[in-house]
Amino acid sequence: MKRMPLLLLAFVAALVAGCGEREEVVGPGAAQPFELMLDFFPNADHAGIYAAQGNGHFEDVALDVAIRQPADPAAPIKEVAAGRVDLAVSYEPEVLRARDEGLPVVAVGALVQKPLTSIISLPEANIRGPADLEGRRVGTAGIDYQSAFLRAILEKAGVDPVTVEETNVGFNLSPALLTGKVDAVLGAFWNYEGTDLRLRGKDPEIIRVERAGVPTYNELVLVANEDSLEEDSDRIRAFVAALSQGTADLDRDPDSAIRALLEANPDLDPQLQREVVKVTLPLFEPPAGRPYGYQDPRQWDDFGQFMLDAGILNEEPEGAFTNELLPGEGL
Repeated sequence: MKRMPLLLLAFVAALVAGCGEREEVVGPGAAQPFELMLDFFPNADHAGIYAAQGNGHFEDVALDVAIRQPADPAAPIKEVAAGRVDLAVSYEPEVLRARDEGLPVVAVGALVQKPLTSIISLPEANIRGPADLEGRRVGTAGIDYQSAFLRAILEKAGVDPVTVEETNVGFNLSPALLTGKVDAVLGAFWNYEGTDLRLRGKDPEIIRVERAGVPTYNELVLVANEDSLEEDSDRIRAFVAALSQGTADLDRDPDSAIRALLEANPDLDPQLQREVVKVTLPLFEPPAGRPYGYQDPRQWDDFGQFMLDAGILNEEPEGAFTNELLPGEGL
């Protein structure tokens, strides 16, 4: 990874109305290569990234951004840890686990501020709340922290976890639900699979995990290699600043902003992507008065403790995130 020449970056402090965020302004210079690996295939969760690319915001900060998608969902965090990409999109639980395993990774910004993971069922299952999961089959992707989520939700609802059959359906969550293999799934995203089922007339029942017993967390985060963070800080800061502009485009003109996304993945259903962006947009935005990509230290502490208590982490997590490279921060 190459460091962006310092002369390229000319930061100016200009308050953005209503949010106290300073805008990064980049002077002329040759575009620097920058690789980003997504967590999954391009979809509406990445709309701000593609809006930034399609509307020229990465060019404005002199970055030539290549967006890659992984062959394996476990690959992104490993790729960034190995220094083969500049940033990766991953999940807060995965960052905590990776650091616990000794990988040199750190979250440098929140792409989606709140959990998207949810429990989804169909009307015929008559599951209106966590207590109704007693005696049911719940499909997960076989990820250990999803099992921890399910246990926490059941215990809070007063349901003995041994009465619930957890079934590993891999990433075929919606098919397992639609074919009746399971009564509900945990791991599907309420904004994506939930919206897809709604548009298909399935009237899904959705239980959001952070409202049912799981501490809130950042669903999607931008992850950097901690060992090269200092030398790459200029380019990462420029990337996040450009991404904040792409995300703002979604609010101003969603149809135009997601055009680049639809071009990147022509297999996507345009109506679904527009609806998902609409419901997800508030989660792209930081808390009032905070810079774009802000990560709440207390939230990271609470969720890290949850992971530790669940036996997923071996040691109390430290240094898993930084806000220093967000727009206007750490200057």
